[in-house]
Amino acid sequence: MKKLKIGVIGVGNISELHIDAYLNNPECELYAFCDIDEGRLKEKADKYKISRRYTDCREMLRALPELDAVSVCTWNCAHAECAIAALEAGKHVFCEKPMAMNAQQAEAMRAAAQKAGKVLGIGFVRRHADDAAFARELVQTGKAGEIYYSRANYIRRNGNPGGWFSDKELSGGGPLIDLGVHVIDLVRYIVGNPRPVSVYGATFSKLGARHNVKDKRFYVSAGSRGKEDICNVEDLATALIRFEDGSVLHAEMSFALNVEKDSGRIELFGTKGGITIDPAVSFHTEFADRLADITFPTPVVYDGVAFRREIGNFVDAVLRGAPLLATADDGVEMMKILDAVYESARTGHEVILG
Repeated sequence: MKKLKIGVIGVGNISELHIDAYLNNPECELYAFCDIDEGRLKEKADKYKISRRYTDCREMLRALPELDAVSVCTWNCAHAECAIAALEAGKHVFCEKPMAMNAQQAEAMRAAAQKAGKVLGIGFVRRHADDAAFARELVQTGKAGEIYYSRANYIRRNGNPGGWFSDKELSGGGPLIDLGVHVIDLVRYIVGNPRPVSVYGATFSKLGARHNVKDKRFYVSAGSRGKEDICNVEDLATALIRFEDGSVLHAEMSFALNVEKDSGRIELFGTKGGITIDPAVSFHTEFADRLADITFPTPVVYDGVAFRREIGNFVDAVLRGAPLLATADDGVEMMKILDAVYESARTGHEVILG
């Protein structure tokens, strides 16, 4: 059986989950690594016994015409450049979220994939978890009725990762583009991917990196987190998103906020019932003329298992033409939403999406 030869561009923290997924997929061969940091490249390549090592993705693509596909796990600012280069070189691409720094870059990536006739998958990993599948089933089978309002939050009290995450030139923004992309996309996916038509948003930069606070709560290490780190991204973002079906989503996300505890809660409100993911899935409805609540012990497989599923979906799309669970179109729509939130925050006005 021919195995797909896989290259990984950017071998930082998130790449570990991609690497694990490829190693556990019998249809893949981990073939080459690329990273601009020579020290990190050597460390990861030694760890996984990868002999093909490059510090420039274009050099890797030129040197390895036999490469079938790549995962793009770089800083956000390099997603579009690396993905387009790989697509133009005739490779299939799986790109981590967010798809790009803005919708213009995302649209260029989609166009490159269409021109090359190659698969371009986007890393909305939460679409591949059990909680998402079950909540979507409740909506798609009509058990929740018409979903007309949703709330989603991804709140960290003190969880700015530092490093490139808080440097806007490298990340494109703070918790909105890093965390909000997860929960906003999850709600869209559960309710059937409605098209956004207008956005009102606000961002705040009041607390910063909180270097003085000793009890740091880091979820992802991005290298240096000293006082010399740049922190020019928002620490809180909030948005009200209206969709073409008339439904509305209120989303909140933070790296730093004076709140009692961290939270990550999804709520969808329908005419027949409401759905909560926090982290188990609960259904709130009426039964025998009484208000009733049902909690389902659905496991939230988010890390390794969900990443293996999404990479498996990508591989299946490449080899057999299976439909992607998260497409370039989904990535472009998400970037339009994120652009609109930042633009609304800048101007203080609602942004209408075409």
